[in-house]
Amino acid sequence: MEPALYVVATPIGNLRDITLRALDVLAGADVVAAEDTRNTSHLLKHHGIHAKQLIAVHQHNERGAAEKLVAMLQSGQSVAFVSDAGTPAVSDPGALLVQAVLAAGLRVIPIPGASAAVAALSASGLNAPHFLFYGFLPNKSAARRTALQALLSHPYTLVFYEAPHRIVECVADLHAVLGGERKIVLAREVTKLFETIHACTLSDAEAWLQSDSNQQRGEFVVLVSGALPEEGMSAETLATLSLLLAELPLKQAVQLATKITGANRSDLYQLALSLKATES
Repeated sequence: MEPALYVVATPIGNLRDITLRALDVLAGADVVAAEDTRNTSHLLKHHGIHAKQLIAVHQHNERGAAEKLVAMLQSGQSVAFVSDAGTPAVSDPGALLVQAVLAAGLRVIPIPGASAAVAALSASGLNAPHFLFYGFLPNKSAARRTALQALLSHPYTLVFYEAPHRIVECVADLHAVLGGERKIVLAREVTKLFETIHACTLSDAEAWLQSDSNQQRGEFVVLVSGALPEEGMSAETLATLSLLLAELPLKQAVQLATKITGANRSDLYQLALSLKATES
């Protein structure tokens, strides 16, 4: 194998959700770096793979481990990196390691595969053309509501990860900040034995969770429909503004969109700020 860092996506539940290429890389790499060596050992054993060398790389040692792995790569070894589940460096360790490898002028090769966010989105039934992946919201309610307030006007499907012990509080905060009319999809234990994908309005979500404590168990992907355009603002107006923002400074785009569409300039300006904030 080429001496490079292979960023390998692994199953999020069902151990058969792994690509043939990923199995080849894990079997052939000189080193397998893993967020949790016990979890990875189980995965490798299930697929009949014996790692030549297994090294722990997690959030508490990633910087130090990155230096060691860079040295291994510079000596001509190949390294496969996996997180506990899904795609590394996406709400998981790995970004610092990738940065260190790239800074050393070495190659990083992605080996794509399972992603909980994309899997849940594909089965959500939310028919929006765009989505915003946020990952984990803050743990504390006050900070969580502040973060949600910044997302209030975004017209994109919002995608979050959430832990079972915070899911009820998280949904309550979503309801309080975003209102009760939006659609929410709670995707629990995706690809696992007790997989559940439930859609309802935000006003009904907390009661559904409270009605059966079993529905509060497991890892969650939470998807919430985006903000609707302001009253009187059509989808065509939104599209016009988006196109103009791609080519012009914000104020000029808003001024021209106002002339073209006849929409309220103040509403267009606030929406333009929201769209620009999402891009940054």
